Amino acid sequence: MDETRVAASYVQLLFEHMAALGRADALGPPPAPSEGFVALRRWQALLQKARDLDPGPKATFTLRLARGIAPRHFGVVGFAALACGTLGEALQRLERYHRSVYDVNVAHVHPCAEGLCIEWGVERGRPGALVDETAIAAFVQLTREFTGRPVRALAVDFVNPRPAELRPYEDFFGGPVRFGQPSTRVVLSPRDLALPLRGADPALLALLDAQAERLLQEAAAVAEPVGVWRQALVGLIRSGRTSLPDLALSLQMSPRSLQRRLAAQGHSFQALLSQTRQQLAEAYLRDANVELAEVALLLGYSEQSAFTRAFRQWTGQAPRRWRRQQRCP
Repeated sequence: MDETRVAASYVQLLFEHMAALGRADALGPPPAPSEGFVALRRWQALLQKARDLDPGPKATFTLRLARGIAPRHFGVVGFAALACGTLGEALQRLERYHRSVYDVNVAHVHPCAEGLCIEWGVERGRPGALVDETAIAAFVQLTREFTGRPVRALAVDFVNPRPAELRPYEDFFGGPVRFGQPSTRVVLSPRDLALPLRGADPALLALLDAQAERLLQEAAAVAEPVGVWRQALVGLIRSGRTSLPDLALSLQMSPRSLQRRLAAQGHSFQALLSQTRQQLAEAYLRDANVELAEVALLLGYSEQSAFTRAFRQWTGQAPRRWRRQQRCP
């Protein structure tokens, strides 16, 4: 898929904002439960329409919108980041997995003279002020949600032209804000990077990281289109959406087109689904803290017995026995 996109969970932020204004239906239907991503062009149009309909000051629309951000809007990546011990650790994970939420321009995290710099270039284009300002304001607000502290940016740069009013941006970010710069960036203090996170959960972090790392490795071992499809399928599996039309919709193509492309790569949808589920199952089973019933739910099965039957077909063993063997030296 060449078109840039954002996660459907992130787009929900806008629909929740409009609902709070009593305009829940003003934007039309929200992303369907089966949609994993929303095309950038649709996100741009939704933001513009919402800004036009919002009765508040137009100059601060993106800043007001960003105040509603929560880890859930970043999906599993958000919860994985929240499970980290410090803000610095969370930012490292957001850098690695951010494309599963915001697939516009690549994020780079690196030290700079002022502190730690999170920077986005323009390699994949300039999505515009509404998209950029919402993303950066939401990012900074999320650091505050993670830590429960009023984190202030030491500096913020935007590639877009300077707006008429600069003060609202400086008040929101807590530091100097520049426009018309060569890249978009946020600079945070090293002191803030050591802040503990409110929801630190090492066990959850280990589980989610193991899953993400395994899937990234598996994706690298197959043809690029198959890796993209497999990663898209992961989020659908977790929410129980495991049909060909569900995957096709999340990839913004027709089921027939997806079937043809799968066949061209030597795959079928059922084979791709089974392989992805097996990889996830083995990752979960290696964690002794995850009950078999929980594994079944994470894989989209309504009953543990259905998961057990499927696992026997994959490995020739029951999940419990397979787990015991993994613990043996």
